[in-house]
Amino acid sequence: MTNRQVLMLIAAFVTLILGSFIWFIATWDAAKEQPIGMQMPTYIEGATV
Repeated sequence: MTNRQVLMLIAAFVTLILGSFIWFIATWDAAKEQPIGMQMPTYIEGATV
């Protein structure tokens, strides 16, 4: 692969990551999600702390 092809692959990857992040933020609905401070930890049966 040439340097140009590698750079194009890297650019495509970065574009995909940024696009998915922007989509995630744009479609976020805070009313549907429980606040992080209100979530209770999940306990695993038989685990010791």
